[in-house]
Amino acid sequence: DEGPALSAREIECLYWTARGKDCASAADIIQLSEHTVRDYLKSARRKLGCVTIAQTIHEATKQRLI
Repeated sequence: DEGPALSAREIECLYWTARGKDCASAADIIQLSEHTVRDYLKSARRKLGCVTIAQTIHEATKQRLI
């Protein structure tokens, strides 16, 4: 079972969040709006079946997605 497929942007947003960047900083780095970064994080959270972003980062790390 491969698990849920995250998009490249979802992974990128999780990557920067896992490194301590807030949505505004991550948005500046990836050149997206803060709102869009929040949407990608929310989508990744749902796909991984998580309640919080911290849990999402843990699950993504465990699955070697980030």
